[in-house]
Amino acid sequence: MPAVVPNSYPIWNISANLIAISQVKEISPEFVQLFLSSDTGATQLKRRQSGQVQGKLTTEDIAAILIPKPVDEVGLINLMHDARLARRRKLTEADALLAGLDDYLLSQLDLTPPPTDHRQVFAVRLGQLQRSGRLNASYFHPERVLAIRAMESNRTRMRAERLADIVDFIRDAVSAETSKNYLGLANVQSNTGELVETSQEDAEGLCFRFAPNDVLFARLRPYLNKVHRAEKAGVCSTEFHVMRLRPATSPTDEIQPDYLATVLRSSLVLAQTRHMMTGNTHPRLASEDVVNLVVPIPEPKIQKTIAAEVARRRTEARQLRGAAAAEWSAAKASFEQKLLGQSVDR
Repeated sequence: MPAVVPNSYPIWNISANLIAISQVKEISPEFVQLFLSSDTGATQLKRRQSGQVQGKLTTEDIAAILIPKPVDEVGLINLMHDARLARRRKLTEADALLAGLDDYLLSQLDLTPPPTDHRQVFAVRLGQLQRSGRLNASYFHPERVLAIRAMESNRTRMRAERLADIVDFIRDAVSAETSKNYLGLANVQSNTGELVETSQEDAEGLCFRFAPNDVLFARLRPYLNKVHRAEKAGVCSTEFHVMRLRPATSPTDEIQPDYLATVLRSSLVLAQTRHMMTGNTHPRLASEDVVNLVVPIPEPKIQKTIAAEVARRRTEARQLRGAAAAEWSAAKASFEQKLLGQSVDR
């Protein structure tokens, strides 16, 4: 995807896998970027690619690309600029609908998470260390302890449960090469749990199989808050924990999958996970820590109310994303029609 380098810094360093186009004559860099992103420009780029496994372009290939000189360059740039802003507004609104569920969830549960606490030094009672068998100081951080205490103290509206007591962790490993509908970490959007398309390479090695209504919880960099409630069966990266709710023994024990996914994305859980990670380069949640995450479980009526609101917002967010995609496609088509439908100087 071509991009215009801003003037923020006088000198930029770029990857050897990128090609820099400089000293564009007679037409602006913004127009060159728009044309190369158009279907006509992309077709030229594709035709000049070489390589069977991974297509690549050389500097000579890029230099041979034909770029039309527009009659109304400013008008075409403004057309796409306005369309891009409109698209961005819709996508931002869609993301806010789902990311804003945390406030709604907490209000329904009548809970207030502890304020963010950046303390590096705090006291821990010896008895706590002995009972837990843990020496990791961050595990006893006040922010994590207070988040759990808030859930445990509100027993009139909910019960506080360990994940190990309400879900099974599924590790149904299969070969990624023979599996379809693969989800990697990049396919799950942070804070919303929605799926996004990526250009990542095909999966290799082993992956985990999941079923509809399973909850996928990323163990790598949990602060990215990637939690997805599966809508259909598939396979996923082994960097996900696959959680499957246990069958309810009574109507009062029922847990809604959408409720569980929403609460796992909440500030109540983030206040725990940010202090349970291990590893510096690739911080992860160990399996023994994930099972000990504490979540609030209210009565089924409250869960269903929250799940219904999640579904409503998800539907509205997807409609906004669909409208944004359709309007963007229409703007790109208009750009090419206005550009190529006129007499151009090549």
